Amino acid sequence: MAELIAKSPCDGLLPRTIGTCTIAEVDLGVLTSVAPYKGAGEVLKGPHGMTFPAPNRATGGEGARAIWFGRDMALLAGPAPDPSLAERAALTDQSDAWACVTLSGPDAEDVLARLVPVDLRAPGFAESHSIRTQLQHLNVSITRIEADTFLILAFRSMAGTL
Repeated sequence: MAELIAKSPCDGLLPRTIGTCTIAEVDLGVLTSVAPYKGAGEVLKGPHGMTFPAPNRATGGEGARAIWFGRDMALLAGPAPDPSLAERAALTDQSDAWACVTLSGPDAEDVLARLVPVDLRAPGFAESHSIRTQLQHLNVSITRIEADTFLILAFRSMAGTL
């Protein structure tokens, strides 16, 4: 019987530094899509201490972040979802579905300007701003997590292309 060895999506590909920018794989912990049921109210406030993100925003911080992921949907990154959350939202484990990387450095905005069809320059795209867009031809989620650092999520199957 073959032995299967778990590998991260970017295993052997990252980190990589070119010029002033570094792209590195990050482990965000458990990734769970959260789609609140109608009338469920503020589903993340009690169990996870953060607000549900408004469109194109992220809440929380390192270790526990909620990223806007589409209409009435967020991606909870970090902690496993509190069991009480299942009563107020549809939950789907996405942990193995995404390649998660950070692009950081003083020229990160300039690098993304060549690859993304939206303007990610500050102050228009400030910390905790998030967007679903395309990076070249890849569907991605991009969130500014620090002044010169972007969190980029792409489908795991596209990690090499990313």
